Amino acid sequence: MSILDLDAFDRTPLSTDPCDFVVVENFVRPDLLEQVVADYPRIDAPGSFDARDLVCGPTFSKLLAELQSPELAAHFSRKFGVDLSAFDQQTGIRRFADPTDGRIHNDSRNKFVTALIYFNASWTDDGGRLRLLRGPNDIEDYVAEVEPIRGTLLAFRRSERSYHGFKPCQGERLSLQTYWVNPKRGKRGGPKNSWPVLSEIKRLFKRG
Repeated sequence: MSILDLDAFDRTPLSTDPCDFVVVENFVRPDLLEQVVADYPRIDAPGSFDARDLVCGPTFSKLLAELQSPELAAHFSRKFGVDLSAFDQQTGIRRFADPTDGRIHNDSRNKFVTALIYFNASWTDDGGRLRLLRGPNDIEDYVAEVEPIRGTLLAFRRSERSYHGFKPCQGERLSLQTYWVNPKRGKRGGPKNSWPVLSEIKRLFKRG
């Protein structure tokens, strides 16, 4: 049985304001979520870490394999109207949020589609809820807000209007970010679906 609910992803309409995006609750199947979290990698510091540098249990490893599969790339390609099969895919994992995380930003132009998955069982903090914003200056001027809980997916296509961020928070905020980048501007000499070194991951995933 697959861990990710691609049927739910396909059924969810694409929103287009302020950018192309989709929010899918329970993208990680609820009956498998507890096992996924039990197999979450052990991380003891804030920041985003290259998945290849981490030790994951079998269920979380299977989730990573599904995320990097041609099948998932095909579903995302259809949803966002771009052929992702030609792009490199990079992935980072977080366990802890730092108060400096979440400041408003837009992704770099070499990114095409970004997907974030959240794993907390619940969320009560006023901060830490990712917002898709109408512009680069006001965290309160948002179109959508996503709680970082229970296998929720937020995926969006990078554009000149895809600003996002969240109010500060601190503590456990379990999240995974995978994104597709222009291979000509990604890691030099690396194979498809390879990840950059840890220092590059930390730079690219400052806000996610």
